[in-house]
Amino acid sequence: MSHVVSIKTEIKDLEALKEACKKCGLEFREGQKKYKWYGTHVGDYPRPEGFTAADDGKCDHAIGVPGNNQAYEIGVTKKKNGKEGFDITYDFWNGGYGLEKVAGKGCENLVDAYSQTVALKQATKFAQAQGWSVSHEFDQETNETVIKLRKY
Repeated sequence: MSHVVSIKTEIKDLEALKEACKKCGLEFREGQKKYKWYGTHVGDYPRPEGFTAADDGKCDHAIGVPGNNQAYEIGVTKKKNGKEGFDITYDFWNGGYGLEKVAGKGCENLVDAYSQTVALKQATKFAQAQGWSVSHEFDQETNETVIKLRKY
């Protein structure tokens, strides 16, 4: 079965996505042109918006689970409609054979890590522009990033 879906989060910062992958225990596979999925669209779910049969399994980069050769992968594809950013798609059949254990159902772990990474980058840039020194640490227990600002 193919159950390929597109994640509804706007991905505009590829460097932040790479960092988010590391935080989640995923591997960003830069330049990989195909991602692992069932391999055939069987028509039980519609293709993600804007994708055609010619796009099935193709990507600009992929994200995978290190050490799990059975796991499906996430495809990272430049937006097709001329907009800035990337679409991420994956086949969720059977939990992606281990992909969802790491990326989360609906890639929620990856999306959360990406959102946190982008927010931290923006907060740091703003604070530094105001003359503050910035440090941060991630609290594994609460899954929160603590930002410390100092102005001398």
